[in-house]
Amino acid sequence: MYYITAVIPAFNEEKTIGEVIKTVSKVDIIDNIVVVSDGSKDNTANIAKGLDAEVLELSENIGKGGAIKRGINRSKGDIILFLDADLVNLKPKHIMDLLKPVISDNYQMAIGVFDSGRKVTDLAQKITPFLSGQRAIKRDVIEQISNLDVTRYGVELAITKYVNKNNIKYKEVILPNLTHIMKEEKLGLFKGFTERLRMYWDIVKMIDN
Repeated sequence: MYYITAVIPAFNEEKTIGEVIKTVSKVDIIDNIVVVSDGSKDNTANIAKGLDAEVLELSENIGKGGAIKRGINRSKGDIILFLDADLVNLKPKHIMDLLKPVISDNYQMAIGVFDSGRKVTDLAQKITPFLSGQRAIKRDVIEQISNLDVTRYGVELAITKYVNKNNIKYKEVILPNLTHIMKEEKLGLFKGFTERLRMYWDIVKMIDN
């Protein structure tokens, strides 16, 4: 039987991190939860600690790629489940649906794609499912991907490029009624849009690599 670790990178996600952890905790086959607080200045880390997650607190924000890399290093799982900390309406079934293709050994990675959550987030994922942060992947695959720590927002694309280049089997899994909070909602229109542009730039850099 596989040992499964959930790794949740989080940057100032006090509004949603608690419900995400509570949902993950309901899935019996997940052995431990690692939350990487990526330089958060709010109550993210304390909420996670209060829910008995293993919390890695980074003093400075190093970006999603770096946070994921730190989470992988801290984790013990043969299979690692990556979940965003800002998910809304996450259910145990979503998690099981992501894990099943990998647990069965039919696939080495599964990518979750939003559906029937909110039109704006559904559309983004249907156009670019390879950017989804919801994944289950075998440890021996993720550990072969170099420089994850410098990819920042381009981390999902880096993973997808690696599995495509190396003919690693993966499956896209529909996650109905799941969505997340957009950057503009978290940070306000101007700051959120600025952060979105920064995210796109990180992704473009990964495309060129």
